[in-house]
Amino acid sequence: QVQLVESGGGEVQAGGSLRLSCAASSSIFNRSPMGWYRQAPGKHNEKVAHVEPTGEAEYLDPVKGRFAATIDNAGNKAYLQMNNLKPEDTAMYYCATLRFGRVEYWGRGTQVTVSS
Repeated sequence: QVQLVESGGGEVQAGGSLRLSCAASSSIFNRSPMGWYRQAPGKHNEKVAHVEPTGEAEYLDPVKGRFAATIDNAGNKAYLQMNNLKPEDTAMYYCATLRFGRVEYWGRGTQVTVSS
């Protein structure tokens, strides 16, 4: 069992930045891909970033060029740097580990609110 805990959410004005952190109870990010997801009220959960254990990352089109996902060398911390935030980025953000293309472990989430 792996525990994931997100932090770093908050309320910012449009154009601002936030850095989300995801702390894992083991060095799982060195072994398993991970993803950052978000869910806004009334909307489906969407995957905003995918990160391989190598550090290679892919992004959802609306966040490309604004978000950057990284993992630390120890493999137990992941980060999502979010710049030039927009009101449509408002959502609960979750980190998750992946196994065979499916989410294996979820964090509890951290709220991001962007005001215009």
